[in-house]
Amino acid sequence: QLQLVESGGGLVQPGGSLRLSCAASGVIFFSSVAMGWYRQAPGKQRELVARINRGDITNYADSVKGRFIVSRDNAKKAAYLQMNSLKPEDTAVYYCNLHTLDGHDYWGQGTQVTVSS
Repeated sequence: QLQLVESGGGLVQPGGSLRLSCAASGVIFFSSVAMGWYRQAPGKQRELVARINRGDITNYADSVKGRFIVSRDNAKKAAYLQMNSLKPEDTAVYYCNLHTLDGHDYWGQGTQVTVSS
């Protein structure tokens, strides 16, 4: 059974950095899937933060462009989100998403990121 496990969240001061990791298990052709990071703040809808497809093409929400970097390691079946220059408005639960070629979506359990002084 396919599972995604996020790690790396926590409390950080404004201007700080965090690196989120997402480890996938139970997936055979990891290199063929797209990996995404979403976030959901209290009282708000879940939104796309960053995405990297099977050709390593990336796209980002305007609010994080220039600050966040999404990457993947197909050999490790993992995806990462490097978050720099963090702002209080980045506070949210961050979710890892795996999107297959036939349109199935899988989600991790989420990891809390809190940006506060």
